[in-house]
Amino acid sequence: MEKKITYEIVENIGVISENNMGWTKEINLISWNNAKPKYDIRDWAPDKEKMGKGVTLSQEEFENLKEIIKNI
Repeated sequence: MEKKITYEIVENIGVISENNMGWTKEINLISWNNAKPKYDIRDWAPDKEKMGKGVTLSQEEFENLKEIIKNI
């Protein structure tokens, strides 16, 4: 039996891009399965019911990423 994954978008931080089908690549603060929210980058369908594979980052990883980007 497959376990259903639940999520709550706690904060929409921003849209990185949008394709011609209306899907958006976003960075959000998301609580997965009622856990502590983490930063998340992934593609979302316009209705937010479907999503693509993504990358989830802890607060520390997110801060490290910001520092790396700042130094490019």
